[in-house]
Amino acid sequence: QVQLVESGGGLVQAGGSLRLSCAATGIIFSLHAMSWYRQAPGKQREFVAVIDSGGSISYADSVKGRFTISRDNAKNTVYLQMNSLKPEDTAVYYCKVVVGGSRAHWGQGTQVTVSS
Repeated sequence: QVQLVESGGGLVQAGGSLRLSCAATGIIFSLHAMSWYRQAPGKQREFVAVIDSGGSISYADSVKGRFTISRDNAKNTVYLQMNSLKPEDTAVYYCKVVVGGSRAHWGQGTQVTVSS
């Protein structure tokens, strides 16, 4: 059974930083790409960043230069370091893994609130 558990969210002032973590169980973690998405109130869930099994990385334009995704295969954990946070980064942040080429699994999400 695949399980993803996010942590690290909270309330921070604009310009501040947070580090999110997502711990995965039920998969061979090192073989899977891991993604972060976010969903703001009243908006659709949107892509933030992805790191594949080989370490290749891609970011949404809105977070390039401010957010850094990384992974620790020994800990089965993917991270999202968020710097220079803006009020528009306020959202619930989710991690995602696709297993078997088509089935997506999501965590429960962690709330990030950036005050102006």
